[in-house]
Amino acid sequence: MWKRPVISLLILFTAASVVMVTLVASAQDHEMEKGFHVHVETAIHQLLEDEDVDNDKKITIDDQHIAGTLRGDKRHLVTDLHGHQHHIEGNYFLSTLLQELSLARDAGLDTAFIQLDRIYEPPVRRISRLIRELYWDSLTRRIDEAHLPGILQDDKMRTVDGSKYLYVPATDPEGFKYFSDVAQRKPGLNLKVVQLPDSVTPAFVRSLKGRHGLLTLALERAKDGTVQGVPFVVPGGRFNEMYGWDSYFEALGLLEDGRLDLAKAMVDNFVYEIVHYGKILNANRTYYLTRSQPPFLTSMIRAVYDRMPRTDVSFMWLKTALEAAVKEYKTVWMGADRLTQTGLSRYYDSGEGPPPEVEPGHFDAIFARIARARGLDPVQFEEQYRAGIINVPELDDYFKHDRAMRESGHDTSNRLEGICGDLVTVDLNSLLYKIETDIAEILEREFGGQAALGGTEERFEEWKLRAHVRAKRMTELMWNRERGKFFDYNFRTGSQHEFVSATSLYPLWAGLAEEYQARMLVDSTLPLLEMAGGLVSTTKESRGPVTDDRPARQWDYPNGWAPHQMLAWAGLNRYGYHHEAQRLAYRWLSMITRGAVDFHGTVPEKFDVDAMTHAVFAEYGNVGTIFSYITREGFGWMNASYQVGLAILDAAQRERLELLTPPDQLFP
Repeated sequence: MWKRPVISLLILFTAASVVMVTLVASAQDHEMEKGFHVHVETAIHQLLEDEDVDNDKKITIDDQHIAGTLRGDKRHLVTDLHGHQHHIEGNYFLSTLLQELSLARDAGLDTAFIQLDRIYEPPVRRISRLIRELYWDSLTRRIDEAHLPGILQDDKMRTVDGSKYLYVPATDPEGFKYFSDVAQRKPGLNLKVVQLPDSVTPAFVRSLKGRHGLLTLALERAKDGTVQGVPFVVPGGRFNEMYGWDSYFEALGLLEDGRLDLAKAMVDNFVYEIVHYGKILNANRTYYLTRSQPPFLTSMIRAVYDRMPRTDVSFMWLKTALEAAVKEYKTVWMGADRLTQTGLSRYYDSGEGPPPEVEPGHFDAIFARIARARGLDPVQFEEQYRAGIINVPELDDYFKHDRAMRESGHDTSNRLEGICGDLVTVDLNSLLYKIETDIAEILEREFGGQAALGGTEERFEEWKLRAHVRAKRMTELMWNRERGKFFDYNFRTGSQHEFVSATSLYPLWAGLAEEYQARMLVDSTLPLLEMAGGLVSTTKESRGPVTDDRPARQWDYPNGWAPHQMLAWAGLNRYGYHHEAQRLAYRWLSMITRGAVDFHGTVPEKFDVDAMTHAVFAEYGNVGTIFSYITREGFGWMNASYQVGLAILDAAQRERLELLTPPDQLFP
C-alpha cells in the first residue's frame, strides 16, 4: 500500500480524508528517485518560513488553522543542491521532512541526502522505528563521572548554597569513594558528596530542606575496566531520575524492542535500591526516601529472566533479584506502616507536611479553603503553616493522605484525595497478590519448590497460601457483586469506596479474579470506562464536579494513561477476552498515531481519551509536547505502550492502523 513515490502518490488516511502528494522534478537520475541532496540549514529555514505559521519550530495542523495567513498551505517546494525542485504536499510529510532535516543538523551535517522513503514512511512504522532507534537511547541515563555534568544541570538540583548534592548510602563505601574522587577531580561540578546516615528517618529527610539532591544507583565495571553507572530509562526528557513503576512498563517496551540488557540493568538498579535504601523508591532523590511506588519488581524480574539464556550466571542473577523482592515484600509492603488490621495493605509515606518536590501553587486550593474557613489570608496562612508557626491537624492529615497518594503513582486523583491512607486499594493488593504468585511459581519452577533467600527458607506452598488468603480477603471486603466490580475498601469506616476507576481491572492482570468475577468486571466496567481513545482513568460521575476548591486531577476523567491500558490488555487476554483487548489497544494506538501525524510526531505523557487530544490541562502539564524540530524521546511508558500494543494487534489490524482507519469502523 505504501510505496516510494516517483511522480505522484495517493494515500488514503481515512474514509473521508485524502492527501495527495506530488513530486515535481525535472530529469532525475535513479539516485534522485530515491531522494535528493540539500543544504540543511537553508532547507530548514525555507520550510519553517513557508509552513510554520505559529513559529513553534514544528509543522502541525494548527498552522493551517490560523486564519488570514498566506502561509501554512502544506505545499512546499524543496530546492536541492542541483537546483531541482521537489514538490511535497501534506502536513504529515512536511513534518517528517523537517524531522529528517533536524536529525541531519544534529549529526553536524551541512548537506544531507534526504531519503524519500523516510519522508513518506508510513506513520505507524515511523513512530515504532523512532521509539526503537532514537527514543530509548534519548531517555537513558547513568549516574557516573561521564554523565554527572549533564544530570547536575537539572533544575531540581538547585540548593540554598548553590552546591549540587549527591547522596550515597552508608552501606556503599565503594560508591562513596568513587563519587568523592570525582568531586575532587572535577571541582567545576560544584558537587558535594554526602554519605547518608545508617538509619534514614523522616526527621533526617526534613532536615535536608534546601539541600535535597540525587541518590546514587548501582555502579559496574565496563569491559575496559573503567567504572560506569548501571543505565536506566527515565520517564521523559526533563527527568534524570529512575522512577518506581514507570520502569516496569518501560522494561516491557524495551524487551519488545530487543533491549534485554537495558531492561536487566533497571532490575539491577532496583535491587541496589532495596539493598541500600530499603525499598524501591518513588525515584532516586532524597525527598523520596520516605516512600515507594506501586510494586512490580517480580513481574519485571520474570519478564527479563524469560528472555535470558539459561546459564549459571543468569540463575544467580535470578536468585539475587528474588532475594531483594522477598525482602521488600516482607519489610515494606507487609511492614507495620502499610499492613492494616484487614490483612491487606495500603499505600503510605512516613514523611510529614507538604511534599517538597511539588511545584509552588499546587496546594493553593486546599490552603485557600481552610484559610477561608478560619477567616485568614490564604498566602499568610500557608507561609505560617509551612514555617511551623501554626498547628493545623486538618492539614497534617491531608498531607499524610497526599503523600500516600504519591506512593500509589496516581498523583493526583479524586479517588484518593484526602483519603488514600485510609484505603486498602484494589490496585496495591492486586500487585501484592501477583508478587505472591510470582514468587511461588519461580520457587516451584526454578528452585525445585524451595530456596534459601536472604537467610530464610522460602517454600512455594507458603507463597501460594499467602496469595490464596489475599484473594479471599479481597473478595470479602472489596468485591461488590451487585455492581460487578472490585472497589477500594476504607478500613477506617468499614465500607467500600465506590469510585469507578481503571484500577478496578487490576485483578484481571494479576489473575486473582474468579471466572464469574472476570465476566462481571468486563461486562460492567468496559462500558463505563471505554472511550474513543481507550480506557479513561475514572468515570466522569465518580470524578464529580470540577471547581476552584476541587480542581481537575490528572489521573481522573477525561485522561487516559499508558499503564492502565497495558495492564487491561494483558488482563483481558489472560481471561480470554482477546477481541476486547485488541479493540482497546487499537483505540489507544489509533489516537497516538493520529496525534503524531497531526502534531509533528508528538508522543505525549497522557491523553484526553474522550476528546482524543493531547491538549490536557490538569496539573503538571503534559510532558512530551514541548519540543522544537523533532521529539527526541516521546514519553517512556507511552513509547512502551505503542510497541506492546502493536504486538497485540493482528496483521490486518496493523494494516488498518497504518491507514488510520477509525476504531469504530474496524470494531463496530
